[in-house]
Amino acid sequence: MALGTLGDSEFIGNRHGTKALDVIALHGWGRSGTDFSTVLKDTQGLAVHLPGFGSAQAPPEAWTTADYADHLAAALAGHDPVVVVGHSFGGRVALRLAARHPHQVAALVLTGVPLVRRSASAGQPLPFRLARFARKRGLLSETRMEAFRQRYGSSDYRTAQGVMRQILVSAIAETYWDDIARITQPVTLVWGELDEPAPLAGAEKAREVFPNATLRVVPGASHLLEGILEEELASALRLALLTKGH
Repeated sequence: MALGTLGDSEFIGNRHGTKALDVIALHGWGRSGTDFSTVLKDTQGLAVHLPGFGSAQAPPEAWTTADYADHLAAALAGHDPVVVVGHSFGGRVALRLAARHPHQVAALVLTGVPLVRRSASAGQPLPFRLARFARKRGLLSETRMEAFRQRYGSSDYRTAQGVMRQILVSAIAETYWDDIARITQPVTLVWGELDEPAPLAGAEKAREVFPNATLRVVPGASHLLEGILEEELASALRLALLTKGH
């Protein structure tokens, strides 16, 4: 496995195999392409380090997941359609890519993608909700509001800085049902039974909306790519590649 690029683009990642690219893998928030070292074993794939993560520079401005997808599509120009594996945030990008550039995606294999948008206040402590209320009405300074964010915000939010924080906030607010309904490529959903950031109920609902999807539930697994979830994801990828004709 060596560091490689996606065509002549600036996208970098961990390259598996030496032949024509069959697979690209897109990682979760705060992660990198190294998460897929086992999943992409014995494939012709690239585990992309999405801009802003791993060793990849952040985007020049606050990209949406559609922006990530459009830049990936430009980098894939000239390639045969690839199987796209997406985990969490990377799965958001994968959905956009398949919906907006269907000719470049042969199949999707997704896990742990937050397919159902949660209420902005769901799970937020009362002091933080009161601070947001006060800030919206000009009763609290931005400095004080940031202190509340650092105390009560998610770990992803607290560690994200500058443009990456803007990207995170934008992604959390997105919905994907229109994209899901028009993705006709084969989709395999591999879901941890105990996934909390992306609950199984969202995957079950999405399976009914995708025109062509199957769902594998992994008992006892949660959100991160490890153990039996990692094994099941690799198995689903191998099947998708066989179906693709390899």
